[in-house]
Amino acid sequence: MERQAERRRARSRFAVLRLLWPRAIKRWLPRSLFGRTLLIFVLPVIVMQLAVSWVFFDNQWRSQTVRLSQSLAGDIAWVAETYEADPSPANLALLTKRAHRTLKISISLEPGRALPIPKASSPFARLDSPLRQALASRLNAPFWFDTTSATNDVDIRIGLKEGVMRVVATRDRAMARLGYQFIVWVTGLTLLLMGIALVFIRNQVRAIERLAEAADAFGRGADAAQFKPHGATEVRKAAYAFIAMKERIQRYIDQRTALLASVSHDLRTPLTRLKLEVALAEPTPRTQEIKRDLAEMEHMIDEYLAFARGETGEAVEPTLMAELIKAVAEAATRTGAVVSVRTEPGLIANLRPNTFKRALSNLVMNAAAHAERVEVTALTRPSGGVDVIIDDNGPGISPDRYEEAFRPFSRLDEARNQNEKGVGLGLSIARDAARALGGDVTLDKSPLGGLRAVVRLPG
Repeated sequence: MERQAERRRARSRFAVLRLLWPRAIKRWLPRSLFGRTLLIFVLPVIVMQLAVSWVFFDNQWRSQTVRLSQSLAGDIAWVAETYEADPSPANLALLTKRAHRTLKISISLEPGRALPIPKASSPFARLDSPLRQALASRLNAPFWFDTTSATNDVDIRIGLKEGVMRVVATRDRAMARLGYQFIVWVTGLTLLLMGIALVFIRNQVRAIERLAEAADAFGRGADAAQFKPHGATEVRKAAYAFIAMKERIQRYIDQRTALLASVSHDLRTPLTRLKLEVALAEPTPRTQEIKRDLAEMEHMIDEYLAFARGETGEAVEPTLMAELIKAVAEAATRTGAVVSVRTEPGLIANLRPNTFKRALSNLVMNAAAHAERVEVTALTRPSGGVDVIIDDNGPGISPDRYEEAFRPFSRLDEARNQNEKGVGLGLSIARDAARALGGDVTLDKSPLGGLRAVVRLPG
């Protein structure tokens, strides 16, 4: 039983690690397509170069260095043993002459000296290990050596009875020089390949970025006239599909706008005749009711047309928020509500003035229609952008119906009382106008007790 419980715990730990491991890897991976594509190319190249370098140093370079070190250590051991057999000045002079002529090494004796203090371990200790092992196997005396001198020589010192024998040889005698050249070539080629990959990957990613920019501009109602498909075949295919989709959507928008404009025009003609006949008729309570119905019908037609037209034809431009909000607040004040305005001095936002004014007017007038007190605040977000906040002290809306309020023709009235002014397009128009600028409209509970509408505009 205990073994089964331990196995279950082990399986559960393994399952947890298997779930957490991909998350830990994703945390360190680049998020952009450019970074991931570059990583796909660079990572295998780096791994391959490291593997090749490791094999080269561990086999070819090390084997050559071992042979050279053994040869140099044998020559040094022969010189030391020959001198110890006859430690006379004449024999030392003869050995020095022969070693320089035949072995290409320099010999000198420093009587009464001691070996230098061994140096601390350096990053190149692994490169010096073949020479150290060769000297230790050939010499019966203590030794010290240095391969890092600036003169491109190897300084070897041997502790003898007569003093310290110093042997200086070129570095080529002790280790293979091809390793450094190999590192330079591998590093240079890796950087060259990475540079070439960087250029090509950047060009391909740039095509996708331009497609995304064109799609974003179209979503905000701007026309990316300079956009032309380019890049790889798949990217061009996606770009042509986007252009075709954009043209279909634009035709649909134009047809919808033209249809509603035509309907509006056709309805206004009999509506105008009815208004004229009512104006010429004798004033009675019945005619007053007819006038109210006609005014409501005219308002409904205007809202339908405004919803269909959206932001078409108006350019985005820097707008002083204080003046625009003040004009909207003055219009709402005429309905009898108390509207207060608070804006940051000189606050400017990039928007379509008339479209945004109509959207903001819908929000403020909606608040004024259901409340006695309305507050409009415009301020800059710490992260950039502008927030326009409309608070009221009315009855508010249940939080679970916030999104329902944005649906076209939704009036949050189960009976859909047609005597109430409005057709349920105010919030829809406001959100469409904000989203066309790259922002949004959200609803929340107001500190005044009613509803809060927040218009978030991009920086």
